[in-house]
Amino acid sequence: MSLCTVGPPQGRREESGDLRLGDYRMSTVASRCLNLFFDLDGTLSDPSEGITRSVQYALERLGRPIVPKSELVRFIGPPLRWTFPRLLDTDDKDLVETAIRYYRERYEDVGLFENEVYRGIPELLRQLHDEDYPIYVVTAKPKVYADRIIRHFGLDRCFIDVYGPELDGRFDEKRELVGFILHQRRLGPRRTVMIGDRASDIESGRAYGTRAIGVTYGFGTLEEITAAKPDHICHSPAEIALAVRHLRESQP
Repeated sequence: MSLCTVGPPQGRREESGDLRLGDYRMSTVASRCLNLFFDLDGTLSDPSEGITRSVQYALERLGRPIVPKSELVRFIGPPLRWTFPRLLDTDDKDLVETAIRYYRERYEDVGLFENEVYRGIPELLRQLHDEDYPIYVVTAKPKVYADRIIRHFGLDRCFIDVYGPELDGRFDEKRELVGFILHQRRLGPRRTVMIGDRASDIESGRAYGTRAIGVTYGFGTLEEITAAKPDHICHSPAEIALAVRHLRESQP
């Protein structure tokens, strides 16, 4: 059952950050709504069990020492083609691709669902959805997996679309992905907010002039988030709604 019971209005589209419903302009308040880009891992849900166990599985298949979960958590967020060269201490692309294949053997059937939505996220998304914010998932997780996770938790009706890399590595660089979405959707950067738990989330939006909200309940440290200089730092999902409202009201 969907946690967001009302789908996006028919006919909604984005034009240079300006929202419309059908053929008439939305109310003054709604037309000032910001486009919200939500990271997935560490922002909407905690995937640590599934990711770390799948990494351990890949290491075991390769005959490598098993790294404890406590040491693997820091790798949650970046793409696997960034993670495995560091875990394996190699620049052998074939070895990295083999590790990724082993990882996916477990992850796509088991690890994908060893995941938990953070407390307060469903309520936050319902609130933002009901206030007519255009909401997107923008993640470093491959889109094919992100789609399944969002549907599994019944959150799909909250989002206009889910964006992530292709399995072949296209858009592994989150900055490139954000730029693609802004261009494809014709969204104004200053009317767009990137929300995430890692510095890379904030920096990927900042590269194009978006606003940014950093969250500290995920996998990035407060020091990491602070150094990235987001507009707001939030310690809980409830605080995100307040930060979004403040950014909307501060628009010229």
